[in-house]
Amino acid sequence: MAIHTLSKQERLCGRSLTSQLFDTAGSKSLVAFPLRMVWTTGPRRADEPRAKMLISVSKRRLRHAVDRNRAKRQVREAYRLVKSAFFQDLKHLPDEQMLLVGFIWLADRPVPSAVVTSHVQRLVRQLCEKT
Repeated sequence: MAIHTLSKQERLCGRSLTSQLFDTAGSKSLVAFPLRMVWTTGPRRADEPRAKMLISVSKRRLRHAVDRNRAKRQVREAYRLVKSAFFQDLKHLPDEQMLLVGFIWLADRPVPSAVVTSHVQRLVRQLCEKT
């Protein structure tokens, strides 16, 4: 049975990793409205997980903090549920590399959780096929 958790170490934070995700020419992206997923690979230490994720919801897209927080919570929950299968598909990555993944919110309005979950699952499945 898979354990569905999302620990602090699995979250992408810090300026260097964030700039590596968004500023490098090697970053690739996929879109499944209301989300865009950006990913790249980076060096990994032995104590780090195979993948780190980041969620970005712009104030321009969702003006109210309640809506932004809900969108982030929806994406986190959907990723948490699909993460165990995602990590199984990442076994082919070398041990010294990790995947940096960013989810960017594109919609101007809140979206139902079922829609967000299905789109996160589709994006992760497409990512596993491409890597």
